[in-house]
Amino acid sequence: MLNHLTTETRNERTMNLDQMSAEELLKVMNDEDAKVALAVRKQIPQIAEAVKKIIKSFKSGGRLIYMGAGTSGRIGLLDAVECPPTFGADPNEVIGLIAGGERAFIKAVEGAEDSKTLGIQDLKNIKLTKHDVVVGIAASGRTPYVISGLEYANKIGAASIAISCNKDSEIGKIAQVAIEVVNGPEVLTGSTRLKAGTAQKLICNMLSTASMIGIGKVYGNLMVDLQLTNKKLVERAKRIIMEAASCDFQTAEEYLRKAHNKPKVAIVMLLTGMTYEEAAERLEKNQGFVRKAIE
Repeated sequence: MLNHLTTETRNERTMNLDQMSAEELLKVMNDEDAKVALAVRKQIPQIAEAVKKIIKSFKSGGRLIYMGAGTSGRIGLLDAVECPPTFGADPNEVIGLIAGGERAFIKAVEGAEDSKTLGIQDLKNIKLTKHDVVVGIAASGRTPYVISGLEYANKIGAASIAISCNKDSEIGKIAQVAIEVVNGPEVLTGSTRLKAGTAQKLICNMLSTASMIGIGKVYGNLMVDLQLTNKKLVERAKRIIMEAASCDFQTAEEYLRKAHNKPKVAIVMLLTGMTYEEAAERLEKNQGFVRKAIE
């Protein structure tokens, strides 16, 4: 059943993998990895379509929900957990679901990915609505857990997106948007944590970053909504304010304090001369976009 999948075929360049020196092996891996970004680039029209659906969802109070099994599920989870500190997103705004639950992130839960029931139940547990977007991730494109999740999303009226590494995938046929990246065979036959995993990570990066930019979480190329959860991020926030408002360190520090540790508000205050209350109100009226708020 797997013979027709590109992700399961043997790579002609690595038939003697076990006879290569470490340097030879690493060069081949690097050469193969270099193909991934180019393969992803071919799917930019589909990725852009997915981003538009996610932005629409966010603007209507919906959520971005990744779901997958094994490596695919872990990649979705990695992207989800980075959104709150990077973009100041609500922890429930971007969610990662993995077959077998959170414990499966560390240790495989046997049989979980083959359960269609689990896929539906996990979405029911988070009360999936028609305003949400479900992104099903499966290198093979045929994982039952993901298939059932996308089918349920369609039934509810939520937007459905599939990320796979095989053409004409099963999940691609179910989803409203099919992102199908063909990287060629893996260096180690069938080990989809390699090129397939890299492709999936690149796509998740694109989906979340472009969507967050689309709802006003970025000014220029600065992450102005980051959460100040540690000393490093506090210092980063000050540098962001310095860059955005062309001010010195002391001024950035002062206005970050005046803005109650909200870099975006501090920037608007500095660029417009507004008080904290005025800047916060202006941002709210402009859906959080700094550029619109300072015009």
